[in-house]
Amino acid sequence: MLTSKERSETKRIPMMPIRDVVIFPHMMTPFIVGRDSSVRALEDALLGEKKIFLATQHDASVDEPRPDEVYGVGTIANIVQSLKQPDGNIKVLVEGVERAKVVSISEEEGFFRALVKTAQFRVEAGPQLDALTGRVTGLFEQYAKLSQNLNYETMVAAIRVDDPGKLADQVGANLQLTIEEKQELLEIFDPVDRLNRIAEMLDIEIEKLNVDRTIQGRVKRQMERAQKEYYLNEKIKAIQKELGRGEKSEYDELKKKIEDAGMTAEAQEKAMAELRRLEQMPPMSAESTVSRNYLDWLLAVPWKEKSKEIRDLKYAEEVLEADHYGLEKIKERILEFLAVRRRVKNPKGSILCFVGPPGVGKTSLGKSIAKSTGRKFVRLSLGGVRDEAEVRGHRRTYIGALPGQVIQMMKKAGTRNPVFMLDEIDKMSTDFRGDPSAALLEVLDPEQNNMFQDHYLDVEYDLSEVFFIATANVMHTIPAPLQDRMEVIRLSGYTELEKMEIAKRFLVKKQMEQTGLSGEQIEFADEGLLELVQSYTREAGVRNLEREVGNVCRKVTRAVVRAEDDGGKTEETKRPRKAAKAAAQKTVVTAAKVTELLGPQKFRDSKADKKNEVGAAVGLAWTEVGGQILTTEATLMEGRGKLTLTGKLGDVMQESAQAAMSYVRSRAHVLGLPRDFYRDVDIHVHVPEGAIPKDGPSAGITLATAISSALSKIPVRCDVAMTGEITLRGKVLAIGGLKEKLLAAHRQGIFEAILPRDNEKDLPDIPENIRKDMRLHFVESVDEVLKIAFERDPASLAIPPQPIELGTRPAEDVH
Repeated sequence: MLTSKERSETKRIPMMPIRDVVIFPHMMTPFIVGRDSSVRALEDALLGEKKIFLATQHDASVDEPRPDEVYGVGTIANIVQSLKQPDGNIKVLVEGVERAKVVSISEEEGFFRALVKTAQFRVEAGPQLDALTGRVTGLFEQYAKLSQNLNYETMVAAIRVDDPGKLADQVGANLQLTIEEKQELLEIFDPVDRLNRIAEMLDIEIEKLNVDRTIQGRVKRQMERAQKEYYLNEKIKAIQKELGRGEKSEYDELKKKIEDAGMTAEAQEKAMAELRRLEQMPPMSAESTVSRNYLDWLLAVPWKEKSKEIRDLKYAEEVLEADHYGLEKIKERILEFLAVRRRVKNPKGSILCFVGPPGVGKTSLGKSIAKSTGRKFVRLSLGGVRDEAEVRGHRRTYIGALPGQVIQMMKKAGTRNPVFMLDEIDKMSTDFRGDPSAALLEVLDPEQNNMFQDHYLDVEYDLSEVFFIATANVMHTIPAPLQDRMEVIRLSGYTELEKMEIAKRFLVKKQMEQTGLSGEQIEFADEGLLELVQSYTREAGVRNLEREVGNVCRKVTRAVVRAEDDGGKTEETKRPRKAAKAAAQKTVVTAAKVTELLGPQKFRDSKADKKNEVGAAVGLAWTEVGGQILTTEATLMEGRGKLTLTGKLGDVMQESAQAAMSYVRSRAHVLGLPRDFYRDVDIHVHVPEGAIPKDGPSAGITLATAISSALSKIPVRCDVAMTGEITLRGKVLAIGGLKEKLLAAHRQGIFEAILPRDNEKDLPDIPENIRKDMRLHFVESVDEVLKIAFERDPASLAIPPQPIELGTRPAEDVH
């Protein structure tokens, strides 16, 4: 396709800058002229040939633009009509004639006069031109159909022209383009180039309109569906009203529930605001479900409901005694709490923490407390919880958000003052989702929990009337700030007599019920229960004892059922039940019967296979499940003074062994040993069982006794257990867990123990029967320990001490 410039000429005519519009050739455009400079330029043009040069400003906000603030290409236009208005402005109608390029601009008599250059192009007709004009025409017709701002018939008629330049200008003038894009078209003088650019722009604009049409169609369908749902809902309401049903709307019912719930002012205000939002939402929208769930949770939480407390101390004492044997300190604390409740109208809620080995009754004690006080009981297990949101909940912005477990448990309780058990509080952990123990600080602080704020509810909730009880096996895994907020009550293991009493009162009855036995079919003798306690269990609590009792009951049940079956087969009369009853004989569970039913003893009596040995001392240890005895062994070998420690000992225990060795070396003369005895021997200390980690300083005197025995060849008494921390000067320091350790010794049949003098103050915590059965030696130094623990007094071996000559150490002793 060929285009050629036919001619060009230069003209000097008045110039008017225009704003927010681009005038194309062959385009009729009305506008208002108000600026003084523009009015003068218009008047000058009217006096002459009625032609004026119109160029668009770069910035429409500039009132008096400079020549460089006006585009360099504009349109020469004929002034078709002008009308002066009363306010001084002139309404003018112009028709574009041709585009022109500014050569220069001068200012004359208060207006611009421009020297412009025009150019005329001639286009040769041909197939290519016809194809291009046909394409532009077709695209513009498609654009006019899609556009809502153009009249299709008018636009189609306007572009029925033969001149390609005029076609391009007509289409460009009617496209919804920006000022910059229209100015770009105006500056293209070549008609063919202009048509190509117009075709590109039409493609883009048609694509935009198609996207808009798709979006509008989707929005329209959604609006139609919402309107349909609204219409049907309103029709249902009208029908129900005609039938006399549901005169009150769902929103009215919710409003009444909110008013009657007894919420705080903040919570009620938030609930009402949420209800107003809910009323304005479409019923089936996702957002309305979120709001409705939130309101349901606000209404489900107890705001004013309270359990009527039982403040009868005598009744509470009877309930606690009936449910649990022993545990005097716990029972005293509960009775004190009830006494305070009777004297004080609104006391703060108590926060207790029961710490003790498994199976001693911590969880069941919480249920008994609820029963004795007349409160509801809820339990939240914190074992393995590692997400802070488990305590405080998720914010409502999350999909599927719910309140935390504290609020959920309060909903389950249905009252403001339940007994709330936080079970296994020592088993919580932490990860990237937060620290749940830190979130519990607010829950368990009496000064803060009256303003507890769950992330989901986002309103303050009062937990101050809740009786919180936490349970734990150990304290060292509970963060110190959390420990500080709780009153810790320790539950130690049970003695053998206490276990027998618990078995008689509770465990036997429970297992008989679970196995379908009656008192006519089974009876547990005291010796049978004692055999179960001593030979088939080794624990601080009673869980394993209950299992063994259940094991016995199941075996007896099987025998009873077999006897019934045999009796039913052999009897030919019509009274099989009588025959079965006669066939089933009562089983008395004695010690021999226990062995017959359960097989060999799992734990042998510690006295049966023990004798006094050299280098073996019985120590006492504390574990998470109660006390335990540890036999510490020491042996000598030829060597060069090396001390070997095995048995998976921790750092503290290894240091205790080194301190014990240093003490023995410093007191070698007391044991009849030469000063340099260690140069020719290696000492190996082992604490069974090797796979179990052990740590702590309380084995100090046990290690010193074992090492001293190995060196002096004096056997250690096997019927004496010991515990105590050792210093380099041979002092014996206090230890912890005394009750558990003595219970362990008593269970193992050891009735004599060596203890630090500083622990004598802990004797009142030891059960009376243990104090009566055991002989306790309180000592201050290791010398006293050796006198008691050895078979014979080591003083008979003593030799005069040899002076230490400093600076004369043999070379071979330096490793």
